[in-house]
Formats: sequence, structure tokens, C-alpha cells
Amino acid sequence: AIEAGLLKILSKMGISLLSSYHGAQIFEAIGLSQEVIDLAFRGTVSRVGGMTLADLAREGMVNHQRAFPELTSKKLENFGFIQARPKGEYHINSPEMAKLLHKAIESGQPAHYEIYRAHLRSRTPTALRDLLDFRSDRDPIPLEEVEPASEIFKRFATGGMSLGALSREAHETLAIAMNRIGGKSNSGEGGEDPERYLPITDVGPDGTSARFPHLKGLRMGDNASSAVKQVASGRFGVTPEYLLNARQIEIKIAQGAKPGEGGQLPGKKVSPYIAKLRRSKPGVTLISPPPHHDIYS
Repeated sequence: AIEAGLLKILSKMGISLLSSYHGAQIFEAIGLSQEVIDLAFRGTVSRVGGMTLADLAREGMVNHQRAFPELTSKKLENFGFIQARPKGEYHINSPEMAKLLHKAIESGQPAHYEIYRAHLRSRTPTALRDLLDFRSDRDPIPLEEVEPASEIFKRFATGGMSLGALSREAHETLAIAMNRIGGKSNSGEGGEDPERYLPITDVGPDGTSARFPHLKGLRMGDNASSAVKQVASGRFGVTPEYLLNARQIEIKIAQGAKPGEGGQLPGKKVSPYIAKLRRSKPGVTLISPPPHHDIYS
């Protein structure tokens, strides 16, 4: 199990040979003392220190005792490392926080959002940024020296997630939001519906459109076209019309992905709509062909 897990992680990091992993130092250490770094990961960056060899040994012994109790045969404890559990490890995205956020969004009431913010501020420190604060011993920057929000928004961009990895609703909502503020959404590598290239001009008083019946809160003239459109060898849905409607073309070169198979969309997620956009058939698993993937990687 350990070997299979390691091989899976190594391959996702773009490593096809163990020899290319040794000494690569492709990560930083978080939570390990300099004593451990010098012994096992010499030269690796560790900015905050952490557990010593004695701490690691103690933790291993405690876990072993929990797994092999002397007087009872109770089953192994689930610490909630992967999914949040009532008595497990704390997660920022806990069910409680998710419910508060959903309630704030669905109600549209500022009071509900303030409750969510209060919980967010008072939660258990979990990430390094939770231990940081703003320095207050400097004079504020004059507002006339600060860029207006409209200019800052132009540098906003979403990550490249293709339709299929994201739902149609989420994909189009991100594009509309970025176009409203002057930022850029990214199509990802799955093509795009030509219907999205035209402004939405049939928005009714209730914020809905016959062309996009699955979206709500639309405004007259909204645009669902992704500003950034990806292109790569052996990819799906790249047509002249697709390229013509890009404000920026992102060509995948030296991506560093693992040799062999590239991004995969399971067949059960390839609906008739997605298959049409990718020039394929419903239910067929879509994956970047190995030769093409090697070429542009």
C-alpha cells in the first residue's frame, strides 16, 4: 500500500523514475525541526521549524499503542485526516463552516455572512497564514496613490479548469463573473460551447435567459466566453472559432506532466453535451494520448 501510494504521488508530480526524485528538493518542509532536516533532508528549505526526532518517535509509539491496545480489540481509530470527523483532525472546510457559508449565500442576508466571518476569524489556527498579522506601526498609504479596484481587477484570473472537471453552471458563472469585472477566466482544455461567444441579450426581469436557463442572476449583456483559451497537442475541442474568440491564447509548452497518459475525464462524466464540445461520443473516457502528451511535455 505504501509503495503504491508513493508511486501514485511521484507520478502526479511529474516523476517517472525514482532516480530523478532523489535529491530533487522539489518541496519545502513544514513542521520538521532543523535536526530532522539535517539528518534526512539536508539542504531542504524549512522556514518554521517543528518536530524533533524525539517528537516523531513519541508520535509513532502513541499511534502504535492505539493500533495494538493490550486489553481490548477495538477497531482502528479514524483520525479524520482526509475527511472531517467530529472527533478527528480540524479542517478549515469543515461541515459546520460549509453550512454557514451556504446559508449566507442562499439567504443573501449580510447578517448571515457576518456570522460566517465571525466563525472564520475565531477558528482554530490551521495554516501558516493564520499565525500572521498586518503590521500597524506604519502610516496608511494615501488613497490617491492606490490603484482603483477596476484596474486591479484586470489582473484577476481563474485557474484553467475544463468543462467536465467543473460543472457547466460553475464554468459559465466563473467566465461571466470575470468578464463583468474585466478579469480573465480560463477555459481549461476541454473546448467551449460556441453559444458562449455571443453576449447574453435575452435576460428577463428575473435575471434568467432562455439561452442559458440553468443560470440565475444574469444581467443584460453578460458574456460567458472565457477570455483565456488553452491549446495543446492532442487536446479536445480546439477549432478556428474557439481560437478566434480568445482574448489570450495559452499554449501548453514544457508543462512537466508525467510521461504517458495526461489529464483524464472518466467515461461516466462524458455527457452528450461534453462529448459534443470535445468531438467525441458520450460515455467514452477522454484522455490525452501518450505520444502527444510526451511531445508537448
